[in-house]
Amino acid sequence: MSEAAHGSELGDLLGTLRAFAIPMRTRFRGITLREGALIKGPAGWGEFSPFAEYGPAESARWLASAIESATVPWPAPLRDSVPVNVTVPAVSPLRAREIVAASGCRTAKVKVAERGQAPAEDIDRVEAVRDALDAAGPGGRIRVDANGGWTVDEASRMLRALGKFGLEYAEQPCATLAELAELRRFIDIPVAADESIRKAEDPLRVRAAGAADIVMVKVQPLGGVGSALRVAAACGLPVVVSSAVDTSVGLAAGVALAAALPELPYACGLATMSLLSGDVTAEPLAESGGALPVRRPPVDPGALARWEADPAPWRERALAAVPYLANVPGASGR
Repeated sequence: MSEAAHGSELGDLLGTLRAFAIPMRTRFRGITLREGALIKGPAGWGEFSPFAEYGPAESARWLASAIESATVPWPAPLRDSVPVNVTVPAVSPLRAREIVAASGCRTAKVKVAERGQAPAEDIDRVEAVRDALDAAGPGGRIRVDANGGWTVDEASRMLRALGKFGLEYAEQPCATLAELAELRRFIDIPVAADESIRKAEDPLRVRAAGAADIVMVKVQPLGGVGSALRVAAACGLPVVVSSAVDTSVGLAAGVALAAALPELPYACGLATMSLLSGDVTAEPLAESGGALPVRRPPVDPGALARWEADPAPWRERALAAVPYLANVPGASGR
């Protein structure tokens, strides 16, 4: 494809851009409003929703993912549903228990290391989740996510305290690869890398650094389903597919990735529709019985209109990211 043709196609895609702003049910990842944009192409809709703090270079991966979803068919699925975990924000023990009890999931991911909260609050929240899982029967699994919020000493101390609740793994307990590698020498709980994969210039460094036992793979931050599949294969570690708090448009891409993986040993972090108070489809990708179906719900004009926002800032963000698309593997030349 010539540069002129490529530019024309990209211009056509950005011309379809529609922005959304959907309130969160509970503050999560420091936000109370999930904002982003959708673009439409011959293959369907794609989501472009990098978080506010991401600059043009980092946002280019998210744009490449949206372009892929809008223009390229996803790989054929190897399964017709994917197991998922329920996500528990940094809420009170009572609310944590309610969230788990209302879910059909037998795996729960619990947010810890929330800024402004005491360590005791993390312990009480995880204990409440364990109680809720056990009340529903044996075999419930707990994973915790610190989003890099602990030092090595804090992580070592907290994970020993939380270990009595039977942790499946700890997601990004510390911020850097060096810290994760050091922490692994002090604990026997598996470590999963998230930010170290999705925010890294080279996502494959995590294995070389001996920093993780598991990798979290998210479609948008890695540049699309195809790119995420390649990263998962090259890492050579067990994979957990997770969302970036997407609408059902973005979640469908995550489900497509999970459905295409040769092996899926862990429940996926894709049941995040419960964090949003609305969606852009009439048939949201919501968890049922601890799983999500492998399907691609269409954007509903009425649902999108309810949450529609000014597209101008998102068109500007997309245009600012365009020059960096050439640096995203597989993104140029579409």
